[in-house]
Amino acid sequence: MNTLDHILETKRFEVEARKVSNPVKLLEQSVYFNSSTVSLRNSILEANGFGIIAEIKRKSPSKGVINADASVESISRGYVQAGASALSILTDETYFGGTNDDLTIARQLNLCPILRKEFIIDEYQLIEARAIGADAILLIASVLQPKKIKEFIRFAHSLKLEVLLEVHNEEEVEANLDSGCDLLGVNNRDLKTFKTNIEVSRRLAPLIPKEFTRISESGIDSPECIIQLNEYGYGGFLLGHHFMNHRRPHYAAENFINELRLLQQARLIHE
Repeated sequence: MNTLDHILETKRFEVEARKVSNPVKLLEQSVYFNSSTVSLRNSILEANGFGIIAEIKRKSPSKGVINADASVESISRGYVQAGASALSILTDETYFGGTNDDLTIARQLNLCPILRKEFIIDEYQLIEARAIGADAILLIASVLQPKKIKEFIRFAHSLKLEVLLEVHNEEEVEANLDSGCDLLGVNNRDLKTFKTNIEVSRRLAPLIPKEFTRISESGIDSPECIIQLNEYGYGGFLLGHHFMNHRRPHYAAENFINELRLLQQARLIHE
């Protein structure tokens, strides 16, 4: 079994356990379950091609412990103050060191869109996402069949959740162009080997129709990289490790976004 297989096996066990300990009827009583949501897609579009989705994660299977003492309170507020268009919160505990409480805390402190970054395999997790305060969820094309993806997207929309659908190769793009997703993310990380290659976003760009809101994920390590990917039609960029690898991730995000703004200005001057 590769790492992804192990994650999914663990996730199936965890979801079944949570259905017992925290049933749907209880989730539906959450203060967030029927509250209004904030559009991730609109936030990315309003950023005019340079929307940063700043992620909070403490560890990963590929990097090990990244920032074990990360404070959701200070980092999430700092990300938003730095100019991030949205937050991505890892809620997987076993492999990424996150919790559902992390997302709820971020929700309590911030008005921006919040993406629940999770390995979703069951409709229960969509109800759970709504209950803990998420505005959008991640679906992974390599984990779900196209028919199941459509079903999950319809159900997510009924809950007023938006969907970022993540693809990794040409086959996954072509199989899901009619999925109805709100945003299409290209993950530059191979989930089986966990190696990253930014060329994946460039290679897949011509296959994605212009009407899709495109997000490039993983392996983005410089503002220059974002400028280049923007030329391929990507308007949103998910960054986690690049920020979280610093002792104060929100300061790293602030410096990164400020540098990106300077590059944008220089680009406009030369056009």
